[in-house]
Amino acid sequence: MSADAGRQRDPGLQPERTRLAWRRTTLASTVAAVLATKTALHGDVSPVGIIGCALCCALWLGFLLVAHRRIRALASTDSPLALAPRHATAAVLCTVAIAACGAALVF
Repeated sequence: MSADAGRQRDPGLQPERTRLAWRRTTLASTVAAVLATKTALHGDVSPVGIIGCALCCALWLGFLLVAHRRIRALASTDSPLALAPRHATAAVLCTVAIAACGAALVF
């Protein structure tokens, strides 16, 4: 393998697949937030349900911000920078917290 071949990287469809994965995760997060909100506001509305609903919506907005920044970075260039560790941590924490809030509101 020559030195020139190592410098020219052909990303193929990897950035596109990654962008689509972020979109799918955003969609799943949106569905979880909407279902949690519907569950919290259905029937008797309690203060705990409203707090859970507000928390779920805030987490969803946080994840949406991280995801759209990443989607924009992936679309802007052929070789995007790696995801910053703090953004990755924020995305994971928001995803897990939304799932936990949704589960808590259902049960």
